[in-house]
Amino acid sequence: MPRKANYDRDTLIDKALELFWKCGWAGTSMKDLEAALDLRPGSFYAAFGSKEALYGLALDRYAALGTVRLRNLARENDPLSALKAHLFAVVSAGESATGDEDSTEPCAKPAARACMLAKTLLELGPQGSALADQASAHLKRMEGEFAALFRAAQVANHVSPERDPDQLARRFQSDLLGLRVSAERADVDARVLAKQIGDDLDRLAAPCRAADRDRLSQPLSTPTTSEDTTGTTFIDQ
Repeated sequence: MPRKANYDRDTLIDKALELFWKCGWAGTSMKDLEAALDLRPGSFYAAFGSKEALYGLALDRYAALGTVRLRNLARENDPLSALKAHLFAVVSAGESATGDEDSTEPCAKPAARACMLAKTLLELGPQGSALADQASAHLKRMEGEFAALFRAAQVANHVSPERDPDQLARRFQSDLLGLRVSAERADVDARVLAKQIGDDLDRLAAPCRAADRDRLSQPLSTPTTSEDTTGTTFIDQ
């Protein structure tokens, strides 16, 4: 009977995610992983097969967490408000993460705020790595999540139907990635930037809201009456 592993696989993937996110692919050694996961080399390979396989699992977990967060916000808010809340959720997550430059932990660096998917694409893309392709695919799927919310906003008459939701999603994702990189800087207030991006979303809704106000302010037409020669009164519609 095979021996049952005395570790929780999901917990190990979460620990690896944090390490890879902070230190990157090249900056994380096998010894770093073994120390962070408290696994001997034999147990590590039995559990995950390779460093590359574990990194791929960490990318999947990272993307899944972001998708769940966005969908939860969409259930609680209208589409544009969900996108705005997502901006601040990302900033808050970076603020709550802790890191200690003087720590003796593996790859002792401050906690990461920049997107792990984007960092992977930048680091491994030039090498033609399958992990970079995996990160790019996750970014594309998240862009699709954003586009779906912009389409929902159009249905709710919060965004003009003349706007392309795919282009809006691509722009929003670009702004979000820039926000997360800027959050790495000590001299930048990421919350101020998040509010500015949110204000741009509000401006998308402004023309639709103005059109609604104009339509509601129009007086209702009053039927007029006319009378024929027999004295019968007709209502002119």
